[in-house]
Amino acid sequence: MLSNEQRIELYYWMQLTRAFDDLMVATWRGGRGLGGVFSQRGHEAISIGSGYALAPEDVVAPMHRDLGCYLLRGMAPVRIFANMLGRANGVSRGRDVNLHGAGDLGLNLVGFISHLPHSLPVAVGVAMSFTYRREARVALTYVGDGSSSAGLFHESLNLASVQKAPFVLIIENNQYAYSTPLSQQMNIADIAVRAASYGIPGVVVDGNDVEAVYAATKTAVERARAGDGPSLIECKTMRMLGHAIHDGAEYVPRELLAEWEKRDPIVTYAARLVAEGVADQDELNEIAHRCAVEVADALAEAERSPFPDAATVTEGVYAP
Repeated sequence: MLSNEQRIELYYWMQLTRAFDDLMVATWRGGRGLGGVFSQRGHEAISIGSGYALAPEDVVAPMHRDLGCYLLRGMAPVRIFANMLGRANGVSRGRDVNLHGAGDLGLNLVGFISHLPHSLPVAVGVAMSFTYRREARVALTYVGDGSSSAGLFHESLNLASVQKAPFVLIIENNQYAYSTPLSQQMNIADIAVRAASYGIPGVVVDGNDVEAVYAATKTAVERARAGDGPSLIECKTMRMLGHAIHDGAEYVPRELLAEWEKRDPIVTYAARLVAEGVADQDELNEIAHRCAVEVADALAEAERSPFPDAATVTEGVYAP
């Protein structure tokens, strides 16, 4: 049961994620960024709700639309912006220019692997290591709807099930695998039904409801920690912008986006908090303002930061 303080905290993390995302997109569209970026817009309830259900000692491998999970786990906005701008104080110290290089094992964050779903077997391996060491810890990762049809999806879940690994998989079903709609990817309505073939629980939740995502993830995490094996959670949502900054997503029907816009996870959660007397609109507006200032300051600091010394280009590339 979430307390009112925790519910406001969930709202803060979602609002911080949205503020970061909005500023990131505007900055890159204005030509001030490096490389490509992937918008998290519409996914905030998934990354925050699931990440909030983990303990600090658990390990998570977020994807490119899980910015909120990075922030929630303690990665400062300035470090992420600096990484995206190729600066020396970025997470990868200038070796990467997006979220691909944003892993930090000190925060129990495994860096995102660009090819999908290649973070999946890595996370399963992490979970199995917990079993070998008899540690009451859980590993969690995310895949998209398109990744759920890849061979590694089957191989990884099958192994996790057989080994009863303390593992949780979140499927972010956002209706499109790049430009391919769900109806052209698979002939099932719910991806979660695939869990039955591995003998593990599979549930479907509203991916725009942060508390529903939290509750489902909390149940799965507790099950995994108790030694009962992995779970699969399908979160249904919508990717509100293109695959990446360069993609205008002209292939997505405008009326479909309009329908999902009405279900915006932050707007609907704010209305719920006000309706249930958890917070008033002024308090939520203050949180939104605070988040906007926080990310604006972070971007300004990142833009002032130095680029890495070219003489260090080989450092941290090869394992000792």
